[in-house]
Amino acid sequence: QVQLVESGGGLVQAGGSLRLSCAASGRTFSSYAMGWFRQAPGKEREFVSGISWSGGRTNYADSVKGRFTITRDNAKNTVYLQMNSLKVEDTAVYYCAARAVTSTSFGSWGQGTQVTVSS
Repeated sequence: QVQLVESGGGLVQAGGSLRLSCAASGRTFSSYAMGWFRQAPGKEREFVSGISWSGGRTNYADSVKGRFTITRDNAKNTVYLQMNSLKVEDTAVYYCAARAVTSTSFGSWGQGTQVTVSS
């Protein structure tokens, strides 16, 4: 298991930007694919973006494609989510998650960071 701690959330106006960070400790970070998920009040948690262990492959939910960018720095054991052109509907608690390359599911989760986008 890897331990994950998110940071960078906050309050921003619509159209603004935020960068979330997720710092990992424990097992070898580079052996994990990483993902960002979010959960808005009254809604189920949803996938936002994912990145392969090497950073060579990324994918995004349609709702954030073209606005969000996921990157990782394996030397710093950190994954980032750059969020631009934020919308009110992006308001949610954002979670970082790790998936071992030998696994089909995300087994480690952070505690979440709140992102609030005001109109």
